[in-house]
Amino acid sequence: MAKITGIGNALTDVLVRLTDDAILAELGLPKGGMKLIDDARMHDITRLMHSLQPTRATGGSASNTMLALAHLGAQPVFIGCVADDEYGRFFRNNCAETGIEARLLTAEGHSGVANTFISPDGERTFATYLGAAASLSADHITDDLFRETSLLHIEGYLSCNHALTDAICHTAQRLGVTMSLDLASYNLVESERAYLSQLVEQYIDIVFANEEESAAFTGCTDPEAAAEAIAQRCKVAVVKVGSRGALAVRGTEHVSVPAHKVEVVDTTAAGDFFAGGFLYAYTRGATLEQCLQAGTLLGGQVIQTVGTRLPDATWDFINQQIQHL
Repeated sequence: MAKITGIGNALTDVLVRLTDDAILAELGLPKGGMKLIDDARMHDITRLMHSLQPTRATGGSASNTMLALAHLGAQPVFIGCVADDEYGRFFRNNCAETGIEARLLTAEGHSGVANTFISPDGERTFATYLGAAASLSADHITDDLFRETSLLHIEGYLSCNHALTDAICHTAQRLGVTMSLDLASYNLVESERAYLSQLVEQYIDIVFANEEESAAFTGCTDPEAAAEAIAQRCKVAVVKVGSRGALAVRGTEHVSVPAHKVEVVDTTAAGDFFAGGFLYAYTRGATLEQCLQAGTLLGGQVIQTVGTRLPDATWDFINQQIQHL
């Protein structure tokens, strides 16, 4: 059976809700962005997080997208790297429990952790310790990792490792696999713009970006103009515009859909779940409008809770709605 496979950083999200954003300034974290931290900083932040009563869930952008797809019944695959420690076992067990086929490599050291600070307005900021997740390398990329894969969803954060990303894309392209890329973070796009541009032109079929990421990637502050610019380099460009919904461009086809009006609790994984809904519909031959509707449906549901654990009743509702798009 052809499968949707995600590849990215295998992380455990450790989430705390903030009463204000003062702590972000104290830690030097850009609100709404992602900052990589080392072992020493991880130790300090772990102590701080413990005092704020955190919750825990599997994370990482591509992993979150595969989680959404699993709950839609798509039997996805996730490729990443963990250590043989508490967080690594938590990650493996969660994949098994949720129906994700985990093709996980094991490395020395500590598994990766995404310390996630949720602001009062629902925006999330990450202090990410990659740990073992960063051990995934070009040497690990084999044809067998992508067996039975029809679509490969690539996490933009991997683009920091050019050799790894090149190996992923070259192998998938040789195997005839469709590829989607989530641009992941505006500050990453700013630092890797030239490389990402080349990557999209050579390999990528579908690009996902939010408004800030699309502007950083193209220089266009208007989302539709940015989507058009991206679509000149790939088959489908998708730009999410928050409370205004999402739009997509495929050749001469331009489509937009509104967002669902909901109370925002936590924007963690909103874009990842959007990608899950979109790809679920896309791989089943849905129209571009239906793909966007599926994406906004999932994105709108996950922002109403902390983290990515949605109640069974919510997934029942989502699956019912998906069938009626």
